[in-house]
Amino acid sequence: MAAATSFGTACILRRAAQAFAISHSHIFNTNATFSFQRKLSSQILSVSTSSASGVSQAVQASNGEVDVLVKGVGERNVTKEVKHILEMARRASLKRETLHTDFLTPPVLKESMLVLEKLADVKAISQGGYPQAERCRISVGHPEELTSDPDVISALSIKGNFQFEPCSHGDFLGSILGTGIVREKLGDIILQGEQGAQIIVVPELVEFLMSTLVKVRNVPVTCTKIPLISLDYEPPRTKSFKTIEASLRVDALASAGFKISRSKLVNMISNGDVRVNWNPVTTKGTTLKSGDIISVSGKGRLKPFR
Repeated sequence: MAAATSFGTACILRRAAQAFAISHSHIFNTNATFSFQRKLSSQILSVSTSSASGVSQAVQASNGEVDVLVKGVGERNVTKEVKHILEMARRASLKRETLHTDFLTPPVLKESMLVLEKLADVKAISQGGYPQAERCRISVGHPEELTSDPDVISALSIKGNFQFEPCSHGDFLGSILGTGIVREKLGDIILQGEQGAQIIVVPELVEFLMSTLVKVRNVPVTCTKIPLISLDYEPPRTKSFKTIEASLRVDALASAGFKISRSKLVNMISNGDVRVNWNPVTTKGTTLKSGDIISVSGKGRLKPFR
């Protein structure tokens, strides 16, 4: 049986520890033994309980009960956001309420869902509007309270005559952010060619964008709310290929995968158009590992495997 962390157990142990003036408990669960430790006037108090299996194992909690759970998360900024989401989940479970994140980047979304799955007293639901959505919101709460998908995302259609002035993803993004909203309140942007685009946003900004977004670049536009079922997206098309390269450098693999010259790819890296795992690449010599996702603006994505 997989290990699981229980916030409900934390509540019981916390009340039992009040006599020792511990302000909050730490909680780490292995298959056998719970061990909670906190420094108190340079001393350590341990509270432990054994499972029916009788196996004796202990997981030590130091500063913050989420430290062990986020161990293995790579990027520091991703770890910070995942910790924040875990704290949100802890509050939601203890107070029997449902809380929601803003739209998350794919790395934060992935790592957060992996960690939240380990918590027995927390249910997590991610929503981005359609199956292939990259940017999603996570709703967290106690399993008995979070019984259905919360209504936390909305969709807008942005229409205009883009026949003679095609606009890119960046053009739509720039115009939307130009209204004053922050990126975290905006989900995916689905381009619709000459007709415009469809966007996912938090519900509280629907009326605001409908009244303030009137132009994308030089094209006048109108915004209307649409049901999520009306989102017009294409399932991703994939193609496999084999290549032999002397190294796993991003410039070598991306050049081969997207059929782009090395010199052009270097320029794209300089312009910020190349990302690895959604993080901008700064040097052409960045080394990749199996499973990394390379994205090049206007070209698509590439996932190398050995």
